[in-house]
Amino acid sequence: MIGENPHTLILGSMPGKASLEAQQYYAWPHNAFWPIMAELYGFDVSLEYFLRLQRLASCGILLWDVLKQCERSGSSLDSAIDPLTEVPNDIPRLLSAQPTIHTLCFNGGKAWSSFRRHLLAQINDPQSYQFHQLPSTSPANARMNYEQKYAAWKQILKA
Repeated sequence: MIGENPHTLILGSMPGKASLEAQQYYAWPHNAFWPIMAELYGFDVSLEYFLRLQRLASCGILLWDVLKQCERSGSSLDSAIDPLTEVPNDIPRLLSAQPTIHTLCFNGGKAWSSFRRHLLAQINDPQSYQFHQLPSTSPANARMNYEQKYAAWKQILKA
């Protein structure tokens, strides 16, 4: 969902199995993404999915993934993605169509590394964008607790 004049694009790597089955970003119940967004933007995390997307869109936030397609072996973890099977989304076209976007936030290292490998060279005037690799909100990122993840995301999204 694209709101009026989005300014920030949050990019994950590729939805995991639970998200693909639910057809919702960050559907795995232990992922901290929606609790963090709810706390940052003042909405109830239990809102219906469409309303959560609407709330982010009204705040100038757009969600998508770096990868359109890939193969994973055995789990939904980013580390299970076979790099030889990665097919990126057309993010350069999205950025051209949405010139008000000036900040790209990457939910974890895999999203950032896949973007750099497949798409960064295709971005017109990359100096006009701010790129931020943020800590993954996945529970697999166990080296950070919720409060640390929240603080890192808040520092960038509320700057």
